[in-house]
Amino acid sequence: MTAARTIIVGGVAGGMSAATRLRRLDDAREIIVIERGPHVSFANCGLPYYVGGEIEDRSALLLQTPQTLGARFGLDVRVRTEVVAIDRVARAVRVHDLATGTDQTMTYDQLILSPGSVPVPPPPADEDSVPILTLRTIDDVDDIVARLDAGARRAVVAGGGFIGLEAVENLARRGIRVSLVHRGSHPFRPLDAEMAGPVIDELRRHDIDLHLADEITHVSATAVTLASGAQIETDLVIDARGTRPDTALAAAAGLALGTSGGIAVDPWQRTSDHRIFAVGDAVEKVDVVSGAPALVTMAGLANRHGRTVADVIALGTDAVDAADDATGLAILRVFDLVIATVGAGEARLRAEGRPHRVLHTHPTDHAGYFPGAERMSMKLLVDPGDDRILGAQIVGGRGVDRRIDVLSLAMQTGVSASRLSRLELAYAPPFGSAKDPVNQLGYVADNLRTGLTRAVQWHELAGVLAEGATLIDVRSPAEVAAGAIPGSTNIPLDDLRAGTTPLPDGPLVVHCQVGQRGHTAARLLAGAGRDVRNLDGGYLTWLAGRTVTEGTRS
Repeated sequence: MTAARTIIVGGVAGGMSAATRLRRLDDAREIIVIERGPHVSFANCGLPYYVGGEIEDRSALLLQTPQTLGARFGLDVRVRTEVVAIDRVARAVRVHDLATGTDQTMTYDQLILSPGSVPVPPPPADEDSVPILTLRTIDDVDDIVARLDAGARRAVVAGGGFIGLEAVENLARRGIRVSLVHRGSHPFRPLDAEMAGPVIDELRRHDIDLHLADEITHVSATAVTLASGAQIETDLVIDARGTRPDTALAAAAGLALGTSGGIAVDPWQRTSDHRIFAVGDAVEKVDVVSGAPALVTMAGLANRHGRTVADVIALGTDAVDAADDATGLAILRVFDLVIATVGAGEARLRAEGRPHRVLHTHPTDHAGYFPGAERMSMKLLVDPGDDRILGAQIVGGRGVDRRIDVLSLAMQTGVSASRLSRLELAYAPPFGSAKDPVNQLGYVADNLRTGLTRAVQWHELAGVLAEGATLIDVRSPAEVAAGAIPGSTNIPLDDLRAGTTPLPDGPLVVHCQVGQRGHTAARLLAGAGRDVRNLDGGYLTWLAGRTVTEGTRS
């Protein structure tokens, strides 16, 4: 009896996870991997760090080769080969050898598509323009490193997302003069404005030339021209403005595409043709917050879905759990800062018109009395109807990764925002606090849920004051001298309790540095019958938001 044949189009994360898992489940099956590039398994997420020299050995990026995959797993891996057409009726693909120019038709029992994504078209450029390069493949990184080794000293990075920020950091670590051009008002779009303030500060601290709310309109032999009219002299451009799902092959075969633009699949990664599966960046997922189709391009999802496909092929859908909705969990390092997000941000929720409650905290990563404690800024988005966690954002240093993972798991398992206060999390002074930062989010969420505290957001403050409220700063005079919100009246918390300073009539907004003393002040004044709200996240959150909205620190 002829062995079943599975053809996989595209390697790297999703394709190779499917191939190796399928081999472990079925040693008799013929598994053929078709990869149009020269490398079938490489650490694409590590490429920027090779540019910066943090990963010193290029060979460390090459995880497997066709030879090692053949020897260990019995896989037939063909690089520099491309599937150019699918005949669904005949269950066959036409394969083009890029080296010889010849075509071959191959039949399949199952077909797995893992085509990934393609970059957006480059900006307009002269024929003799400086090189416009992407940072997606081994060939890309070889080209960039070769040009840096040849003497390039200036670089413009277009796009402030994952790849763009990683490119900025690593080029700067090599001593390159870096300019970042980003179309949005702040880098890393998943972050809300006030959470992006520290990112802007960190980039400026490392002498990155920032051009926000701007974009490249033309590239010449020596410079780029921006929409604002500014010109930046450069030796090369790294184009990291984004990608789109590579759906050309699937669309040509008549497979259904989803509303997000990706290949439509069911919970077992089956396309509209159930003999054809699809995984990775080209495939739409289900967003955990909205329940709607979405493009979520994360390596972890690609690997997990590749494994799911292998299980379905070998074991059947009855033996395999349906895919979970995607939280979009992400983490990124920018110099000495760690950025992490999960779920939906406030900007997205507002754009969708979805009711939400917002809270900010600024805890330290471990007990404040233990040496080396680092402050982090945390933001939680909550459904006011059922206390469900809609999203979270954290910016800081040590400990960000652990907290965002806990919050992601809470979202996936249905832990409410208030119940975060009851999670039992690891504690010893070098590692955390008896009230972990995640617990603290839960305490604040519960106070807001029960109405114990009423809050004002940083971007709402000006409007509330314009309507007649008075802003009371309950910090110490020394803190106020280091920076204050214009128009505030300083009455330190202890003086407020003593009642030695008269308060004006009418509604009050109180604030401290991070929100905790403000909460105490708000409870004190509410007990005295005053109409009072606390500025959520305190002065630090307000100041971070002002960094983006006004482009300055005070």
